[in-house]
Order: sequence, then C-alpha cells, then structure tokens
Amino acid sequence: MFKLIGFIAGYYFFGFFGAFIGLFIGSFIDRTMAYGAGAINPLQNSLRQAVFLETVFISMGKLAKADGHVSQHEIDHVEQFMQKLGMTAQHRQQAIALFRQGADPASDIAPTYQRFMFVCGHTKHLKQVLLVYLMVMALADGHFHPAEEALLAGMASRLGYGQAEFRQILDMVLNQSRFAGGQATAATALDDAYKALGVSKDSGDAEIKRAYRKLMSQYHPDKLIGQGLPEDMIAMATEQAKEIQLAHDLIKKHRNI
Repeated sequence: MFKLIGFIAGYYFFGFFGAFIGLFIGSFIDRTMAYGAGAINPLQNSLRQAVFLETVFISMGKLAKADGHVSQHEIDHVEQFMQKLGMTAQHRQQAIALFRQGADPASDIAPTYQRFMFVCGHTKHLKQVLLVYLMVMALADGHFHPAEEALLAGMASRLGYGQAEFRQILDMVLNQSRFAGGQATAATALDDAYKALGVSKDSGDAEIKRAYRKLMSQYHPDKLIGQGLPEDMIAMATEQAKEIQLAHDLIKKHRNI
C-alpha cells in the first residue's frame, strides 16, 4: 500500500526520480510493517539462499573439473551434499544441471559471481562460508591440485578477498581439517592449532581469544541463517566450529588459560 502511495506522491512532487525514491521508501515501510523493524524479509532470504546454492553447485562443478577429470570422491561428496539438503528429485536434477554447467570447460563463472555479489556481497559471513566450503570440497580427494588452488584464488578474488587474505583462510581451513579427520599428530598438533585460528605461538592470550571469538561468531547458526545460508548447510558450519573449538581447547590447555 505505502509503495503505491510513495510512488504517486514522489512523481507528483518531484517527477520520475521522485517516484523512484518514493517507491523505495514505500517498499521499506511495507516490509517493516509486514515483518517488524529489523526482522528478516523471507523473500529476500529465499533469494539469497537460491543464489548461494546456485553459486555452490556451479563452483563445485568447476572445481571438480579443474584438474582435468571429475573424481569419484568428488562425485560422492556432491551426492552426500544433496542428500543432506534433502532435495526433491526435481531439485536434484537442477543441482546436477548446475554442477554440469560448472564442469563444462567452456562455461564462464563470472556471471555467477557477479550475481552472488549483487545479492549476497554485503554479507561478509556468507562470502566466507562459501569460500570455506569450496576449499573443503577441493580437499575431498585428500589433496589440493595446483589448478584447484589457482581456481579457488580466482573465486576468492571475485568475492573481494586479496591474495594475503586468501592464503590465510586457506591455511586455516587446511589446519582445521586436520582436527576434523584426526590427522593432527602429537608433534604438530599445537602448531596446527595456532594456524587453525589464524594466529601464531607468539600471539598473546588476548589476541588468541579475539581470533577464536571472531571465528566462532562467523559460524554462529542464527547469524548465518539470518544472512541467507540454507538451514541444511548449517551442519557444515557447525563442523567448522567444532574444529575451531578443538584447536582453541588445545591452545588453552598448553597455556594453562
């Protein structure tokens, strides 16, 4: 209702440009009345979820094909992911089509990331969760292929991350994954723990606590759902949080804090 009133009033007083501003203000009032001030717009959230999943599956296809062939481990990982999402047969076919689109050497991912940044670009947590999940996907066969790492660096750049930020996140994910798979040995566990939090053994207790809290905040379920992460993907974020918790616990035990 207020959207229409704003459009008419804006056009009457200020012409076409005023109509545009009035439409925007009226839409904002309508959304606030419908959902409450500060509440999540379910339509906007649904759009973010759809764009997030589209970007995930196209990127997964591109990563799977990066080293020249799609491995069975990568196919299994995608299948498990779709099962966790509880997709209907129709949605599975759509996801497979997106995966194949990404795996096509002739396909260009630039439009996909432009769309993602337009819809989700201001939500920092969604950007990082997307990048982290794709890194986990690339590790599905147990190692990084140089072509996969180069492709991930390009994806990170499209998400607004510099090379140094990309390397830091990648290093953190690699070390967090060792805690998840029990690969952290007694000799390297402490070093891995520091790297998993993005700090060093020379960092002070306060700096370590800040790094830990920042990471845990990034994977907080309510925050991620509020920004548009599909609820079925929260399990992945929860796993990352567990790895961060294990790393932090080891450091605390070593430092007696």
